[in-house]
Parts: sequence; C-alpha cells; structure tokens
Amino acid sequence: MGEETVHALDGVNITIDQGEFVAIVGSSGSGKSTAMNIIGCLDVPTSGTYHLGGVDVSTMEDDQQADIRNKMLGFIFQQYNLIPKLSVLENVELPLLYAGVPADQRRERAIRSLERVGLADKKKNLPSQLSGGQQQRVSIARALAGDPSVILADEPTGALDSKTGREVLGFLKKLNREGDTVVLITHDNSIAVKADRIIRLQDGKVIYDGDAHDPRAVVQPDAADEEVDAV
Repeated sequence: MGEETVHALDGVNITIDQGEFVAIVGSSGSGKSTAMNIIGCLDVPTSGTYHLGGVDVSTMEDDQQADIRNKMLGFIFQQYNLIPKLSVLENVELPLLYAGVPADQRRERAIRSLERVGLADKKKNLPSQLSGGQQQRVSIARALAGDPSVILADEPTGALDSKTGREVLGFLKKLNREGDTVVLITHDNSIAVKADRIIRLQDGKVIYDGDAHDPRAVVQPDAADEEVDAV
C-alpha cells in the first residue's frame, strides 16, 4: 500500500487435523480472509508452504489448484451462490459436472447430499422457492456432493436471521460429528464458540489457538489489558 508493506498473514503456523471443527476468527483486516483463500486454494502464500492432505499445494499452477479445489474442498458461502435458473438438484450436481462425474453418479450423489441436509423432497424446486435457511442447506449439500476432505464455510450465517443461523450451525456440527472436517470463517464470537477450536487472528498474526470454550478464546488482548488497568 504505497510505500508501506502489509503482511496480510505474518509468520502464521497452523495445523488442522482431519475431523476437527475449527473457527478462524478476526475483525476486518485481521487476515482471516487471506487465510481462507490460502486454505481454499484460491490464493498462494508469498513465502512458506501450505500442505493439504500431505501434498504441498502452495507452488501449484492455477489449473492444478482448481483441480484440488474441486476434489478436496467444499465451499459454503454467505450468499449461497446458487444458480437461480437451475433446480436444487442441478445446483448440487454442478461441481460434479465440472469434475467429469457421469450423469447417473452425479444424480445419485446429489440426492444423497440433499438427504443429509433434509431437502431431498425439494430437489425439483428453484432456489427462489426456498427460504434463506433452506438455500444455505442446499449450498451445504453442494459442498458435500464432491465428498471433500475439508468443508470451508465463509460467514455461513451472515445472511440469515439468528434462529435460522443456529439451525445452519447445527447442521455443520452434525456433519462434523459424522466425520467431516469443518473450517468456519467468522468475525462473530457467538458463532465461533460453536466450534471446538478457535484460531484468532489480529494484524496477520495468530493471537490465540485453542479450546473454543476457554474464556481467552473470545477476549481480545487489548480488552483484557484495559480490564486489568481498570482494576
């Protein structure tokens, strides 16, 4: 930025194990979006390495990273990103189509994913015929259809009311209990504590990495310092 060098992520060292439910938390400018982009193979680190499933993906070409995204990662977005003119079933099938999965297998896997989120009976509906919570569950089904190694959820409740948001988080916890690895990106502490582990970023650095139920997981260092000074 001009003459200033900004380290979006600065000396970050994170390991996420298979089957974990992790929330990456931080305010605007903390580096969480950059972390999400690197984890999701949407960007590469300027230095250092990123290993996904034991494979160093940080030096791969764009088409190789696209292939990794398609096969190993399932994305859930704040705004659902469903295609309005496609049915629910067709939306869930779409990443499988890009992956070259045969039509009969696409349909079978898409229906199975919809069953996991309780929406198999809505497979012929258009997205506009569903509630916001149902649309987000369709996007979860789409993420599951490719049988990903990691589900990456970017502010998945941001466009939902609090009740529906809790339901969506409940689905993510259920998927995690069934063995899926879930990485949740959020700025909201009340959402982050639904995970088992919180990684908190500030100014590109990890300032907390541990149990989501530890009080330190949701307290900013500055706020803690102010509290001590006040005492």
